[in-house]
Amino acid sequence: MTPHTLAFVESPVQLLNVLEWAHGPGSTPGPDAEPGPDSDPGPGTGPRPDGPGARLTLVVLSPTDPMTRGQLRRMAELAREDGHEVRWEEARGGATAPLRTIGALAGPLRRARRVVMGDPFSRYVQLLLTITGAQDLVVVDDGTATMEFVAQLARGERLVRWHRKGGRPGPRDAVFAPVSAVARRRLTPRTGRAGQAERRVEVFSSMPLAEVPEGVSVTANDFAWTRARFGPPRVISGADLVGTSLVETGVVDRDRYLDAVRALAVTHGARRYFAHRRESTDKLHRLAVQTGLEVVRPDLPLELIARRGPIGRTILSFPSTVVHTLPLALAGTAVRVAVCDIDPAWLTAHASPRAQGFLSGVTGTARDVQRLARTAQPG
Repeated sequence: MTPHTLAFVESPVQLLNVLEWAHGPGSTPGPDAEPGPDSDPGPGTGPRPDGPGARLTLVVLSPTDPMTRGQLRRMAELAREDGHEVRWEEARGGATAPLRTIGALAGPLRRARRVVMGDPFSRYVQLLLTITGAQDLVVVDDGTATMEFVAQLARGERLVRWHRKGGRPGPRDAVFAPVSAVARRRLTPRTGRAGQAERRVEVFSSMPLAEVPEGVSVTANDFAWTRARFGPPRVISGADLVGTSLVETGVVDRDRYLDAVRALAVTHGARRYFAHRRESTDKLHRLAVQTGLEVVRPDLPLELIARRGPIGRTILSFPSTVVHTLPLALAGTAVRVAVCDIDPAWLTAHASPRAQGFLSGVTGTARDVQRLARTAQPG
């Protein structure tokens, strides 16, 4: 059977958000419906109705990082349980892997009427976009990067990840620039002479989107699938702290970060630290020794971990995706999410000039969270 919809994911969060998108509009009450503390939203109307024989094929462009691969395999199990086909591609398994992967996917890409993607900044995804002639393109959240993607598309800018913006393009950027330009045009809605849409673009997001390109439709992700599938969680006393990969991406100084985590743990009585899948083993070891926190490496995205429970009554986070997603996933529970801003003094000398403004925007636009004063670091 020819796949009606083809989805490409490279991370567990992307796969989760494809499942949320596929769950479709339903009768599940949103977070503004003020459900009770013990409410358990039921499932909505099920997968999106795309006509007879419609199906979703999920293509996992597998990374090499073991923790990410493990979470992706767990998410793939959930997708199969929901009736979706999952195709696992070792897209980075050696020098010839990209050519093999693209060659194997060329046929399905040309036949698909709709393509769903989780990371429009990905060079892999941009290359695949040059092959497809799909009329419908859907971008699901890949975290806070979605905010930057939509803004860049609205301004007609080249697609550059926020933490790299302001830096000088490297030789690989120059070589790939024509492919990126084609991908950006593919992600721009197009209307024919008769006024009919020749290419439709949808953004499925839980992020606040200040600038939306003309013709792009935005669908709110309220994590209805997550709330229907898991929980409500058992809420325990104390606080849990959510890790970030800002050190690994070169934005925040490691020592400053460790000091800030230690101060937050002391101030709020945090017990556990949920590591981001990209955090280095060395940093996490130092963090455990210096703070006494129990470091937890989740086997699923944090939205599902928190929804399954047990989870602390307070979840502490730095500016990141979870300050937008956790209040939605935990709607109707007694859990509160608190966010600590990044002090400009914590930024590295190599951080993008855009970094402070972007991170402040992530925090400032978050709803239903408590904002914490920048924590005084212990001496």
